[in-house]
Amino acid sequence: MEAFGKLVERYQDRVFNTCWRICGSLEDARDLTQDTFLKALSGISDFRRKSGFYTWLFRIAVNMALSHRRKMKHRAAVSLDQATNPAGSQAERLIDRIEQAKTSDPSCEAQGAELQARAVGALYGLDDDQRAVVVLRDIEGLDYRDIAAILDIAPGTVKSRLHRGRLALRQVLVSPQRANEG
Repeated sequence: MEAFGKLVERYQDRVFNTCWRICGSLEDARDLTQDTFLKALSGISDFRRKSGFYTWLFRIAVNMALSHRRKMKHRAAVSLDQATNPAGSQAERLIDRIEQAKTSDPSCEAQGAELQARAVGALYGLDDDQRAVVVLRDIEGLDYRDIAAILDIAPGTVKSRLHRGRLALRQVLVSPQRANEG
């Protein structure tokens, strides 16, 4: 149990961040993170070491978050207000760095907030498969091989989903700006 506790400490922020980015709800991400570690603990005897523990754990987390998202799709829309108030030390450090880099110009702050809201909305607008790949690659920084193992898909499929997801994000983020310039 002590060794598993160390694994929880090591990976809890990253698992939480991934669940939150996939499901879009802070509270649900907390529950999913806890459920991921409970499922990993109860299924540790099934861990065959064909992949690393990290990959196995993230497969559990991503599958749980995607399943949860599919269940919740018909219930309610994702609140962008929740998505802009993340918790967890990794997310808090990112917000601190962004805050330090901001100028005191209110128009710059407003533009930054608008861009952040559009980025969050665009991420949550992606289909589940594309969102999972974008989160794992662009937010978590995993390589293609690890993403393929986590999602149980071919590396080529990872690349194509990532490409399509990035194109969709770019279209949402760039198109409104061009319309405003014209």
